[in-house]
Amino acid sequence: MFDFRLQVFHAVARRLNFTRAAEELFISQPAATKHVQEIEQHFKTKLFDRNGSKIALTEAGKVLLRYTEELFSIYRKIEFEIHSFAEQHKGTLRIGASTTIAEYLLPPALAAFKSRYRDLSIILSGGNTEHIEQLLQKNEIDFGMIEGRPKNSLFKYTPFTKDEIVLVAAWKNPIAKKQKITLQELQALPIVLREPGSGTLEIITKHLKSKGIRLSQLNREIQLESSESIKSYIANSTAVSFLSIHTILKELNSNELAIIDVQGLEIERQFQFIQLHSGAASIAPLFMNFIRHYNFK
Repeated sequence: MFDFRLQVFHAVARRLNFTRAAEELFISQPAATKHVQEIEQHFKTKLFDRNGSKIALTEAGKVLLRYTEELFSIYRKIEFEIHSFAEQHKGTLRIGASTTIAEYLLPPALAAFKSRYRDLSIILSGGNTEHIEQLLQKNEIDFGMIEGRPKNSLFKYTPFTKDEIVLVAAWKNPIAKKQKITLQELQALPIVLREPGSGTLEIITKHLKSKGIRLSQLNREIQLESSESIKSYIANSTAVSFLSIHTILKELNSNELAIIDVQGLEIERQFQFIQLHSGAASIAPLFMNFIRHYNFK
């Protein structure tokens, strides 16, 4: 409905690549170039600096990108609110979710939401908590769902469900036969940890610190970037790892993994919505309200 040339500019500006932008919009690369050139001719200024195969936004391009993102945000709100008069819910919802939430909690909830609101388009972007915050600052998502602690004054945080992080080992690992271990025993075990920027690692670090244990005092064997890779690793080694209870339900039921209690250590956290203080697209409250009433068990 709205000016397609601005959509082309926006795609190129975000990716800084004409070919990828063209693929995203299902047009040819020459067509994408032509649309951008028409905008440059209209404003009589360059929007991109070109250096061989690389491009970068000019100052004018940065200004246009900022206003284009504001326009698209308004367009999404218009689309949703006008359709609501006919009791229709249409538009696009862009969600950013940290890894644990994106892989384990959201898929069944999204399926239930989509079955109820079939005309809504949903785009889910995943990554660690730090990455989701960056996407929100760049206005590439409408809101995020993260597992880290509130710490950035740029954002508004709203809890939506609880999570528990537990120490896990392979069922066949001798340590799994112990009902409980001490904090001192924990420090001696080979352990797999998540990458810096992970909300899970952040909360583990905080709770261990409250018990007088620094992360550097653990016997770190390897660092991995996803719960799936960690589960596969510990299933084939004598290492242990801290994981969200939501990530291991299947493996607990099939006796592949086991939970080991650590005396005096309980790690609970809140999964949270994260938004800019200026608010999000009108569809966002609809989804947030749905999630608050969804049974994640």
